[in-house]
Amino acid sequence: MVKSYSQKLRVLYVMQILLRYSDEEHPISQAEISERLNAYGIQADRKSIYDDIKVLNEFGMEIENRRAKPSGFYVSERSFELPELKLLVDAVQSSKFITAKKSNELIRKLEELASVHEAKTLQRQVFVGNRIKTMNESIYYNVDKIHQAISQNRLIRFRYYEWTPQKEMHLRRNGKAYEISPWGLTWDDENYYMVGYDDEAEMIKHFRVDKMLDIEITDQSRSGKEHFEKFDLANYAMIDRFGRDVMVHSVDEEHFSVSAAVNVSPQFFGWLVALGKGVVIEGPEDVREEFGGWMRAVMREYENEG
Repeated sequence: MVKSYSQKLRVLYVMQILLRYSDEEHPISQAEISERLNAYGIQADRKSIYDDIKVLNEFGMEIENRRAKPSGFYVSERSFELPELKLLVDAVQSSKFITAKKSNELIRKLEELASVHEAKTLQRQVFVGNRIKTMNESIYYNVDKIHQAISQNRLIRFRYYEWTPQKEMHLRRNGKAYEISPWGLTWDDENYYMVGYDDEAEMIKHFRVDKMLDIEITDQSRSGKEHFEKFDLANYAMIDRFGRDVMVHSVDEEHFSVSAAVNVSPQFFGWLVALGKGVVIEGPEDVREEFGGWMRAVMREYENEG
């Protein structure tokens, strides 16, 4: 009985061995396949292995038998080509909305889509400047819950936090839950944002997904549909420029200063203006003067249009 059961499993183990240990540069011989089957407690002669490979080819796997050295069998076509896997690994490593732990887990799973030999080339370090990995491990599941709520046309409830000048996690609204109708997810400046409608405030809002906690899908239907019928999510620009390692200093109970490396540009100045009147550039002096000149030019243009 055990022998019969093992024979039924044999073809699956042959497929697993070929996917895991063979590629164009590393074909695997019939003898090695037999040896690896033995490790699973399965005996197979030469003819049985050839028959199994024939079945797998008929099933749709692309298995070649190379006669020239190095000779043997190998999987010639996979769901993902090696350059595609390298691209995915680079994207995962350089994306700051994925935690370091989740990045490693994803890369290990991507490695399983290649042979053990190709997987070694995926173990690479990607050096990308200004990439600050999120610290919220639940973002992976937050995104899934938000998608689920959108597909079910349901309102969600969650708490939301921010970092204080003392670099401590602080719940907004003293921990009171937000109730938002989610209408879309967008990826901007390497962060995931949820865009939704706040019925209480009667306005569209956006939230960093990695700062959302304890997401619940409620039984309430979403609201705000009329606001999103002509809403272009791609043009909804959101900026979250600084990570937790930015230098923040308390000035007094109501003010704090931030030291950060920035690209001085009209876009940066526009972002500062959007923060409100309470924000000032303390230095360097040439940047203060450039900002003042930019503001005067904007005001002149505004007056001319008026």
